Amino acid sequence: MSEPAIDYPRITRRTLHDEVLERVRDMIIEGRLEPGQRINEGLVGAQLGVSRTPLREAIKTLASEGLVEILPAKGAIVRRFSARDLADVLEVLKTLEQLAGRMACETASDATIEAIHALHQQMLALYATRNRLEYFKLNQAIHSAIVAASGNAVLTEMHGTLQSRIKRLRFVGNEGPVKWAGAVAEHEEMMAALLKRDATELSRIIGQHMDSTLLRVREVL
Repeated sequence: MSEPAIDYPRITRRTLHDEVLERVRDMIIEGRLEPGQRINEGLVGAQLGVSRTPLREAIKTLASEGLVEILPAKGAIVRRFSARDLADVLEVLKTLEQLAGRMACETASDATIEAIHALHQQMLALYATRNRLEYFKLNQAIHSAIVAASGNAVLTEMHGTLQSRIKRLRFVGNEGPVKWAGAVAEHEEMMAALLKRDATELSRIIGQHMDSTLLRVREVL
């Protein structure tokens, strides 16, 4: 049974590419634009109150992120991922995050680690209010922050590309109170290891977290 339509806030500042991009990305993450669905530029543009030009620019960016495919004679299609696609991406993400976690423990400043801890506390506050979309965004920001704390720009760029590609799948993977609570508990362990600068333990927990993510998401594919 399809979910009821949601009225998205209209965008009045039509030149704000980042704002249009975020709205369309959110529609994909939340499933308002479903995998395999063609993005109707007229309809989506009307929902957001923007012309086709900024919307098309946003779609191009989403295509570069791997969330959208632009096909001849069909236009922009929300990308559909297979279980193998998911496993392949998560395997690489796990390796990148484990490496980044070890490097962050060894070289990141105290201020950087404390800033990541502050993000974690904000994420827990969103979890307490069950603000799922904003929780998810902050969750992903924490993963990105740990990777950035490695100080390796190439690693950070590769991680960002792959993380963007499976945002929708990771979002649905936390559906239900049990799965969501499990993910939060894993983040608590990750943060404890980071604060102690225990590189070996953080690497182990990140690996466990990514393996658990694969299992959670496979159930909804």
